[in-house]
Amino acid sequence: MSNAAHNLIRSARYELIPLKSLTEQLQYLPQGSSVSVTCSPAKGIEATLDLTADLLARGHHAVPHIAARLVEGQEHVEKIAARLAESNVSEIFIVGGDPDPVGPYSDGLSLMRDLLPVATSLRTVGFPSYPDHHTVIADDLLDQAIMDKQQFIDSLGLASFTSTQMCFDPKTITTWLERQRALGFTVPVHIGVPGAVERARLLNLGVRLGIGSSLRYLRKNSGAIMRVFSPKGYDPSTLIQPLSKRSEQLGISGLHLFTFNSVQATAEWQRKVLG
Repeated sequence: MSNAAHNLIRSARYELIPLKSLTEQLQYLPQGSSVSVTCSPAKGIEATLDLTADLLARGHHAVPHIAARLVEGQEHVEKIAARLAESNVSEIFIVGGDPDPVGPYSDGLSLMRDLLPVATSLRTVGFPSYPDHHTVIADDLLDQAIMDKQQFIDSLGLASFTSTQMCFDPKTITTWLERQRALGFTVPVHIGVPGAVERARLLNLGVRLGIGSSLRYLRKNSGAIMRVFSPKGYDPSTLIQPLSKRSEQLGISGLHLFTFNSVQATAEWQRKVLG
């Protein structure tokens, strides 16, 4: 394994979902992990912030997702900012979200404009990107959206990054990233990769969590299925190794591991790979 791949795996961020199934798995998080906490319509923002506070208390670096379409308005924005300050959250990840808006925010940038100026504890802001396309948003609109977010976050003097959707084809990711860099997109990129997850769990939870385009890619491309889910099981390294070869050139600075709450299996894989 290359040094670049080793470094990416060593510093990988675990994504967790606020579900009952997570409680027993928290003990397996490596000490001082970087953890991303999802935000779902079913559980809401409060569950995300509660889990974030718990993870911070356990000594982890927790990054809550805030879904714009679940924010009710300015008063709710101020409550969220207060919760972030109360836990001294320095980094968040802002997504648009899938349900119909409950308030005035239909996309991530509209929420950023109201939340970031009042969230005084923040130093870093992340947002999603879509190398494998979006189910309803055209590519040219996605291109413009990430550029607008880059510029707005920079105007506030904050650091930024993007985490990509789950994608099973390294070539799709590198081609997309080459195009974005040529367009002037400069923020660090965290590549979204499934952790050590069983295929059935990935497919079942994936549909619920909005990664349908990548799952359709899997179903359509038998070669990808063979590479990613071999008879011996899935090894995230099969996706990470080829991407790491161009990580410095393309500004790939991290990994976002979609664990689907399979923390124990993902942590064991990480330890095994790192030796």
